[in-house]
Amino acid sequence: MKELEKAIAALDGEIGTVNFDPNDPQSIEVAIQKMEEAVDERVGDYSRNDMIEGIVSEVKERYRQAILERASEARSKQEDEE
Repeated sequence: MKELEKAIAALDGEIGTVNFDPNDPQSIEVAIQKMEEAVDERVGDYSRNDMIEGIVSEVKERYRQAILERASEARSKQEDEE
């Protein structure tokens, strides 16, 4: 349980900042990879714990979806401006 508490505390707050070109799928994928690396770095060795691994996967998926949504919103905004 102590590992779980430490891992959750490590994930609290801002994980990092990523930048990407919303019109470039490769740029979006690189941003997702950088975010996943930042999450892995935060939890470190705790990620070997099965409970923590599940939480880390959920956190990564939420951030992945957020990046994809931001890219989609940016593209929609650009289309509206044209």
